[in-house]
Amino acid sequence: MDYRLSEELKMLKDMAYKFAKNEMAPLSSECDENETYTPEIRKKAAELGLIASWLPEEYGGAGFGVFGNAIITEEISRVDMGIGLNIVVASFGCEAIYHFGTEEQKKKYLPPVCRGEMVSAGAFTEPNAGTDVSGIGTRAVKDGSDYVINGSKMFITNGTICDFMVVLAITNPDAPKRHDRFSMILVPSDLPGITKTKIKGKLGIRASDTAEIAFEDVRVPQENLIGQEGRGFHQVMHFFDMTRVMVAAQGIGISQGCLDTAIRYAKERKAFGTSIGNFQLNQAKLAEMAIRIESLRNMVYKAAWLFDQDTPDYTLSAMAKFLGGQTAVFCANAALEIHGGYGYIAEYEVQKWYRDAKILELYEGTKEAEILTIAKVLMK
Repeated sequence: MDYRLSEELKMLKDMAYKFAKNEMAPLSSECDENETYTPEIRKKAAELGLIASWLPEEYGGAGFGVFGNAIITEEISRVDMGIGLNIVVASFGCEAIYHFGTEEQKKKYLPPVCRGEMVSAGAFTEPNAGTDVSGIGTRAVKDGSDYVINGSKMFITNGTICDFMVVLAITNPDAPKRHDRFSMILVPSDLPGITKTKIKGKLGIRASDTAEIAFEDVRVPQENLIGQEGRGFHQVMHFFDMTRVMVAAQGIGISQGCLDTAIRYAKERKAFGTSIGNFQLNQAKLAEMAIRIESLRNMVYKAAWLFDQDTPDYTLSAMAKFLGGQTAVFCANAALEIHGGYGYIAEYEVQKWYRDAKILELYEGTKEAEILTIAKVLMK
């Protein structure tokens, strides 16, 4: 395998980082403090082809594939993971449409997202069903030519600002196999009966929109079914296998940002007559941060590359997701410790990264879920 990035990917990497530094960094503290979503930055990112860049050009994407999208995610998250989410998950849910939807669905929904005109959401998690996806209770019952949807969803990224959602619901409650009860359905977010409530007071990624969504007798045409009825659980598992690579790439970005800042601070900060970077304990922390980041980067790049070769390794994606969360939390903690008391106050960005990092061990499958997934494969 050639580990060198192509000239095109090098240019993409540089462009994404410069965009983040110029457009996102100046708003970082304000958006975190006020929990502010940033549609104007999303639209600027779309003009550069940074939204849903993994999609082929025929559907409005830049055609960079999963690998290119991982690089974009890494560089944007290196500056601000919260605002960065408004870019990298503006297409959240579109993965299911691309892989399982009809040609009409793809052409209707994907290009506007790539252009920054629309935002999608994946409505899967429920108040009583997170890691246990098959435990969801939202139902879609056929009535004439429609589905009538009732239920509620929790922790939905882009929940209050999305234009449409990909909703996982029970359509076949009497199916002999539990995993064959579910379907994925496209639901425009402005339909009667939908209530969206923004979740405030999050620990981190506060610039990203997160919501609770309730469905009360929401009518959707049956033609909005994605793929085959009863295949929703299997489709959403495929969806997570792909998006976990993106989450792992977020881990690279925030970890690298922590290392960059910690090195800079260690060189500037003086104690006992010398830079604190000369203290061996601090050097050990910086070295371990660098080792973990490089290990994670190689794992994520390989997982992303395999997707683009149509030979995805789902176990590797789970490994990358697990390592991404672990690395981010370790690096954020180490960077804060190197900053000492200054790292604990809002004037320094490491306190924000410390808060942001933890979500990488929670969403898209908890670290415990990833471990069980990996172990199950090993024990076959």
